[in-house]
Amino acid sequence: MATDATSARAAADRSALEQLWGAVPRPVFSGGNAVRLLRGGEELFPALVEAIDEARHEVCLATYIFHDDLAADSVTQALIRAAQRGVQVKVVLDGFGMLGRLSELQRRLTEGTVQVAVYRPLDRWWNWLQPGQLRRLHLKLCVADAQIAFVGGINLMDDRFDLNHGWTEEPRLDFAVRVTGPVVGPIHQATIAAWTRAHLGSAFKEEALAIVRGAEPMARVRRLIRRLRLSRGQGMQVTPGVPSPMQAAFVLRDNVRQRRTIERSYIDAIAKAVKRVDLVSPYFYPGRSFRRALKHAAQRGVAVRLLLQGKVDYRIASLAARALYDELLGQGVRIFEYTPAYLHAKIALVDDDWATVGSSNIDPLSLLLNLEANVIVRDGDFNAQLSAQFDAAVAVSDEIDPKLKYRTGVLGALRRAVVAWVAYIYLRVAGATGRY
Repeated sequence: MATDATSARAAADRSALEQLWGAVPRPVFSGGNAVRLLRGGEELFPALVEAIDEARHEVCLATYIFHDDLAADSVTQALIRAAQRGVQVKVVLDGFGMLGRLSELQRRLTEGTVQVAVYRPLDRWWNWLQPGQLRRLHLKLCVADAQIAFVGGINLMDDRFDLNHGWTEEPRLDFAVRVTGPVVGPIHQATIAAWTRAHLGSAFKEEALAIVRGAEPMARVRRLIRRLRLSRGQGMQVTPGVPSPMQAAFVLRDNVRQRRTIERSYIDAIAKAVKRVDLVSPYFYPGRSFRRALKHAAQRGVAVRLLLQGKVDYRIASLAARALYDELLGQGVRIFEYTPAYLHAKIALVDDDWATVGSSNIDPLSLLLNLEANVIVRDGDFNAQLSAQFDAAVAVSDEIDPKLKYRTGVLGALRRAVVAWVAYIYLRVAGATGRY
């Protein structure tokens, strides 16, 4: 009886969560979840393949990059196997992230009866001139049978391969999580919405004609709208009181209702920190409010540590981050550069019971333009596990000496001005509004 009651409550929480999570620009937490940390594709890909192979009804996957190496191919084959045994398999890929590699993968997947949608495709020259092309799908999500979900920053690509620099000796530092429980509901909803929006981008006329010609056009319109948008609702928590362990919330950044949800989640958590803030981001150029939260935390005695790229993949991103070093170091923020391998992780820890893992960098592209997704976990054991990974990475990183001024004088001021100008122009071209 106790098990039945627990299951009933979990089902009620999930139903309520799906209605609430998209209605407010802050995290909506639920209890009764299980979140497992996965480091790199070496741990993620086998877990993905296992979940896909066990799926009986539906698999939904969204990713920015889907490479053709052996590691990623294990996932490709699992998706095809699932589709061929009758599972409905939907994959949405980003047009820019798949540039130059889309046609072959799309051919393999569609021949295997996988339903493939491309978000903002760039297969024609005029696509580059269309509004909104700077807003990309940067999600890394997978949901099997609406019961098991994966969220993180790991692209479907071998840990030791970099698109710009080829093969490396050491694997990228990156993380994802495997999730079960009520929080899977909104993850599933978001993944389906991303696929549907990309699919309608290429087939909107056909869908519209089918609706008009159908027997129940208004009913089909309502169903379509539900697939495209999030639910309305009120409240910040699924059940009253304190949710049972493990507490988790799914946070999305889109261009509809959740424009700054991830950014606000970070800032709110940092503003409440009393002991420590540990943050990892390969691309780091936060806006004023975010920087102010970090500086205020350091000023009130919170230990603030940033782990950023030391082995650089994009020089402009490195210049942007380093333009802020003096400002942050001067307020007591400690900065480390990770040098053993390329850094791709997007994680953060606040005190001993708040942690997040996801796809969102701390830069204008992730916080204001791209589709991004994170999971926030309130759990001491998970926090301790992720903290151990952070400490191990810091131990092999180089700390920036706060006594050494970083590009002071005219050259430093000029570089900061150029970075700020480039960011401003990029955001305006992309259609972002408001201050950053």
